[in-house]
Parts: sequence; structure tokens; C-alpha cells
Amino acid sequence: MRQFTAVVNPTAGAATGAAALLGVARLLRDAGADLETAYSRSLRHAQELARTAGERGRIVLAVGGDGITGAVGGALSGTDAVLGLIPAGRGNDFARALKLPTGAEALARLLLEAEPRPVDTIEVRSAVHDRTVVLGSVYAGVDALANRHANRAALLRGAAAYYAGGLRAVADWRPVRYRVTVDGVEHAHHGYTVVAANSGFYGSGRVIAPEARIDDGLLDVVLIRHAPRHLFFALMNELRTGAHVHRPEVLVLRGTQVRVEADRGLPYGADGEVDAELPVTATVLPGALRTLH
Repeated sequence: MRQFTAVVNPTAGAATGAAALLGVARLLRDAGADLETAYSRSLRHAQELARTAGERGRIVLAVGGDGITGAVGGALSGTDAVLGLIPAGRGNDFARALKLPTGAEALARLLLEAEPRPVDTIEVRSAVHDRTVVLGSVYAGVDALANRHANRAALLRGAAAYYAGGLRAVADWRPVRYRVTVDGVEHAHHGYTVVAANSGFYGSGRVIAPEARIDDGLLDVVLIRHAPRHLFFALMNELRTGAHVHRPEVLVLRGTQVRVEADRGLPYGADGEVDAELPVTATVLPGALRTLH
């Protein structure tokens, strides 16, 4: 029978994470599985706990949202360890990409019975982060500012927090001149953002890259060009379905590595966390992580 270690970050959505874990944990234990819970003090500590559990041959369960999912998954990337998810965050975008069930019974059954399957991860390098690994996407622009605002919104959750954060970010936004290099080919870009997407989802279910696949060995690079503000808001609404990619203001490139530079200081984010500034280089790591999905 399988052995699990659930890694929980009590400083981020503690009540939601504990509730989500409780229902699944009972079902796992009733089925005879061994489950232990490790509470982290930070995302860095969560990575340490995940590596230790993985080295012991245990399946590591990331309990929470995209931040802890990306941190734990990044820590296990390139190892033989297996990652499972118990979604309990604002966005849960990588869980969407994995098409995980939302009910406790179906999720517990998947964790007990599914065979590990390889997915791609993203190596991120910048002046601040010499090397880190994330799962879903790396984004630099108005969305990074919006996500920073959303993370600080105490009274809002999910899509509402991201939408409110987006309104605040766009209100004072000035278009950025980017230099985007995809597999050695340079592209000048003037606009709102650049997203290097492994997963098609970000920002709590927004379909930023509808053709992105987590196991194709490629990043979908989405560039949203400058446009009148009213058009940008229309485009934001189209992110619910992915229809924005058909607009002339949106360009989608594909490659294995992307470097993003800008003409001014600009934050970038990865997997829901925003804590660094451009320039940044993102490189796909094909099949580097084994997941249950």
C-alpha cells in the first residue's frame, strides 16, 4: 500500500488546506495507506520537507494552491519522487492542468490507484534566483502586478481576487518595451505582458495559453501587445475561454527557452508567487517530474 507525506503550509490558507486534507486523509487511511503530515514554516521549508520525504520513497502531497504546488513540485523535479496534489488555494491552476477531480472520494481514489506520469517543469534563472524550478508559468507584466495585489487581498479569494488585482494594476499601467528571445530568436515587443506557459491556466482559471500542454517539451510564449485600455479589458474577459489568442494584439510563440528583458524595472512571477524582477530566463525541462493525475 502507498505511503504518503502531506506537506502543508500553515501560513497560507491554513483552514482551507486543513479542511481539504482532512477529507482525503480519512479516505486514504481507510484504504490502508500510510499518511503522515508535515507542516512547513515557509515555501523553502516545504521544499526541504518534500525532498526528505521523496528520498524516503514516499509520495509527496502538496496541500494548498499554486505557490506550494510549484515549490514542492520544483523541489522534486529531476528526482524519482512522485508528486500528488490536494488543491486548496486561490487558483489551483496546475491542478486544472492535470485535470484532477474536485471531490474527495475521486481524488483519494486517484492518489491510491493512478500510475505516475511524467510532466514538464520550468527552470528559472535570474539575478535574484540563480536557479529555481516551477511548474505552471512564468509571467512578466501587468499580470505579475495583478497577482501581487491579489496575494495581498485579505477579503477576496479565487477569481475575484485576481480580477480586482488586475483592475488595480491596469489603472496605473504604462506599456513596457520588452526584448523577448525564444530559442535564440529575438522579438521586440511593446505591451502588457509576456507569459512563458507550461500549463494553459493561470490567474485562477484564466486560459492564458489554450494550446499549452504539460508534457510536450515546449513552452507556449504569449505576448499581449499594447492596445487601448477598453480593448485590454475585453481581452481580459476573453481569458476565461482562451479566445484572446485570436486577436491581432496577441502573439503566441513556442520554444524550449525564453529570455525576457524590459526597458524598466518590472516584476515577474511564477506559479502565483511574485518576488523578483526582470530579466529572467525560463527553460523547459521535459518529463522532469512524476505526478499522479
